[in-house]
Formats: sequence, C-alpha cells, structure tokens
Amino acid sequence: MRVVVRVGGSVVASPPDSVLIGRYVDLLRDLKRQGHEVVAVVGGGALARDFIGVAAELGLDEANRDWAAIYVSRLFAHLFVMCLGEASCGTVPVSLDEAVACLKREKVVVMGGLRPGMTTDAVAAMLVEKVKADLLVKASNVDGIFTKDPKKYRDAKKIDELGFDDLTRLFEENRHKAGIHQILDPEAVKILRKGGVKVVVVNGFKPENVLLAVKGEKVGTTIH
Repeated sequence: MRVVVRVGGSVVASPPDSVLIGRYVDLLRDLKRQGHEVVAVVGGGALARDFIGVAAELGLDEANRDWAAIYVSRLFAHLFVMCLGEASCGTVPVSLDEAVACLKREKVVVMGGLRPGMTTDAVAAMLVEKVKADLLVKASNVDGIFTKDPKKYRDAKKIDELGFDDLTRLFEENRHKAGIHQILDPEAVKILRKGGVKVVVVNGFKPENVLLAVKGEKVGTTIH
C-alpha cells in the first residue's frame, strides 16, 4: 500500500516533543518494513505560528509570513530525516518531483511545507494525487472530526464516517491564511475530493492509531 502520513505540528511540535518524534520515526520504519511505500508530511505547529507572528511584527507580507512557517516545518522534517538515516533519502524534498524521485529509490519520504499560500495539509493532498496514494492518514491533536470544536464545546460529538461534502459544511475558514488551524484545510479537501482517496483522521498522540488506520481497523474518523 502507498500511504501518506500527515503528522500534525500540533502533535509533535507544540511544543517540540523528542519522544513523540522518535515514536513516529519508528512508526515510519515499521510501515516500510511491512512493505508499504511511505510519504510523511510534517507540520510546524505552534512554533511555525510563532514565527508567522514575528514575521508580521517585522512588517513582512503574507507570502513571507508563510515562508517563515514553511522553513519551520522543514526543520522538523529534517529531524525525521536525520533520525531515519539510510531509510530516508537524506534530504527533505522541496518539490513534488523530488518526493517522487525519493519514493522511486524505495526510501521513506519526509516533507515540510512547499510554497506560500499552501498549508502542509494541502502538500499532503497534492502528494496523494502525485504518487497515487491509496490512503492518507492525518495524525491530529483530536480523536477525529467533531460536529463542533471539542476544545470549545462540551456537546461536540465525534463523527465516525462522513463524505467530503459533509466536511465542507463544518469549516470555520473558507480561504487560506497564514497559520490557518483546523482539522483539514479547504484547499486540501478540494484536491482530495477530486481524487476520491480514503482519508482517516486519528489522534496523533497515539502513533499506533496510524498503524490501525493502515490496517483498515476502525479508528478516528474516515472521510471518503
């Protein structure tokens, strides 16, 4: 199976968690050993948003604020690459073509952001399309997708399964902006809906949930 794993910055980078990063490195290795082709996209989390704030205070425009976040996400991706050693390509791809070339070498691909105006969710979605992945698993800071923000509303209910059209109606934001923070950004959903790939959103603080999703077991929220 060809799998894209979107590791949320809210999970491994808010604040940076060396133990959890190590567990994800082991997870990616395990998936590879099991015969899967693996691509991971890592977000920059709170640190990326901090740098967006610094860039704004320095008077930088939206595109350059995005670049600040992109470089932070790539820094976290580099940590993964260094820990993976020979299982990785040794560098963080900065284009979809570089990611494809790395995958063709039968290595684990780890990426951060690509370009301004695009979240790491959108990067993951574009990779799904580019490499014709069978599955996208997003390791998030919540147990799945809820009817409301579970951190704000006690009556929020978890949704086990839904379609992309249903998901669109749950959005709080309908356009990209630097630091946008929600379960899946709208641009990513547009790409994923077109391709029809299965997406599973899981609680990323338990990396084993990603393995369960790859095995096809019921976990988190499934979008199709």
